[in-house]
Amino acid sequence: MSSTVQQRMAAISEPNRFRIVEVLKDGPQPVGGIVDALGMGQPQVSRHLRLLAEAGVVEATKRAQQRIYQLRPDAMHVISDWAQGFAALWERRMDRLGSFLDDDRAPE
Repeated sequence: MSSTVQQRMAAISEPNRFRIVEVLKDGPQPVGGIVDALGMGQPQVSRHLRLLAEAGVVEATKRAQQRIYQLRPDAMHVISDWAQGFAALWERRMDRLGSFLDDDRAPE
């Protein structure tokens, strides 16, 4: 799972691909819709979409002459699960901070 998360996060971390993911989180889009939304050239968008597809982040379906791209929910779920693994770490740290502050405020 770790290599899958790393591969997907590496793909998404590039700024233009991150922007494409942001556009697709609102729903499937044809390549032309992504081009319009981002103001990028179609060849650039297609190249980024290909890399996102290779990483398993997006998938395409063909409708007539168009390719419609959408996020793969399972791909985003894997990233979400990985990030949630850090939630417990932060909760423990916040609990310790709260205890420290409570102790500091206690009358002597």
